[in-house]
Amino acid sequence: MKEVISTNNAPAAVGPYSQAVKSGNLLFSSGQIALDPASGVLKGEDIETQTGQVMQNISAVLAASGATFDDVVKTTCFLADINDFAEFNAVYAKYFTSKPARSCVAVSALPKGALVEVEVTAVIEDR
Repeated sequence: MKEVISTNNAPAAVGPYSQAVKSGNLLFSSGQIALDPASGVLKGEDIETQTGQVMQNISAVLAASGATFDDVVKTTCFLADINDFAEFNAVYAKYFTSKPARSCVAVSALPKGALVEVEVTAVIEDR
């Protein structure tokens, strides 16, 4: 059985998708960009600020599903400019201290002109 995860503490979906879906003990999140959940406006013009907002959004989605960053087993990261890799990593490392598996790629563009997008897969164990 699957459960759609939704929270007002993360940006609403801007298309026909869910913030996340939980199936059994697996959580699959949609990509998060640096939208402020309250205003729907992109927060920050630099990679560090945007990455911080992305992590806050991911944290909210994880919390709504009963998970934390420590439950994340895989991330997929998209950067609008691969030259932002080191700065992105510096912020990312503060949140993903458990070092999940990861893919990180450069893309030609992201929604709303974002510099970064991150999606996660988590395993939620019974607590």
